[in-house]
Amino acid sequence: MKFGTVAITQAAGLIAAHTLRADDVIVRKGRPIPDEDARRLGEAGLDSVVAVTLETGDVGEDEAAACLAARVTGTGLSASSAFTGRCNLHADVAGILMIERAVIDAVNAVDEAITLATLPPFRPVVPGEMVATVKIIPYAVSGSALDHACGIATPEALSIIPYRRRRVGVVSTVLPGLKQATVVKTLRNLEHRLAPTGAQIVSDIRVSHEASAVAAAIRESVVDDGADLVVVFGASAIADRRDVIPVGIEAAGGEVEHFGMPVDPGNLLLIGRLGEVPVIGAPGCARSPAENGFDWILHRLLAGLVVSRSDIVGLGVGGLLMEIVSRPQPRSGLERAAEENAGEDA
Repeated sequence: MKFGTVAITQAAGLIAAHTLRADDVIVRKGRPIPDEDARRLGEAGLDSVVAVTLETGDVGEDEAAACLAARVTGTGLSASSAFTGRCNLHADVAGILMIERAVIDAVNAVDEAITLATLPPFRPVVPGEMVATVKIIPYAVSGSALDHACGIATPEALSIIPYRRRRVGVVSTVLPGLKQATVVKTLRNLEHRLAPTGAQIVSDIRVSHEASAVAAAIRESVVDDGADLVVVFGASAIADRRDVIPVGIEAAGGEVEHFGMPVDPGNLLLIGRLGEVPVIGAPGCARSPAENGFDWILHRLLAGLVVSRSDIVGLGVGGLLMEIVSRPQPRSGLERAAEENAGEDA
């Protein structure tokens, strides 16, 4: 591709590098300059223009963008028509965005004219949401570079894992200091979280903050109500693997897989299992509608993904979700103590 200034008398058929205007003639940036428009621009006093000349083997920006987008359009995605060197990919289903970062990085390393940008991996998406975009830096790319990029790209590089779990059981433990209004608000916020996923709350069981009561409620939710995921909201946050909720999971015949998470808010999250049904011991921040670590784990489990210890410990980079500069002692011991007394700790 040649880029530079050419005489207006030689510009017909070339690509305008910038939008051209003279009298009533307009040639948009990136569009070929028609013969008649070149003539009229010259008559209007324009002597030269900055234009692009495609060389043998070059592929135009729209064709190149569409070609590469087609290669990375995996399951649950569709590509729009290319325009001005850009082709966007959109989700066809609600679910979790899966990305093979090594492939995306390799595609972007091929040539500076080829770019592929995506949302973060494991991002919950809804139908119609844009999840990635291919942009060819104006106005063409060599065919060899495009072939190389398309050879690296695969449909597995970008895909949507649809939500699979639809029946959520909720167990809430209560203590004298916990208001019923707090429990109601917590359930309402959970319903809002579940709405985009198609999942519903199929049981709402409220019991005393005792391991035996938690165990019975978890079994009831799974065995009697058919929940395929259980969320336990404790009146008091989980402080240790020997605390009420983890002991209750084990007493129900389940197991505790991991406690704690390097995501703030959301540190005190617990993941367990009763048979094939995941059980989340929710952190206090899960009562809030604001995004926190609970959201990250909830959506992955709803999509049927396995969340391992290595997955959780790898969340630390980017795991600080919110903070305000004006707070002089962020998450100080006094604040945490106050949160614990209200049953709203991390």
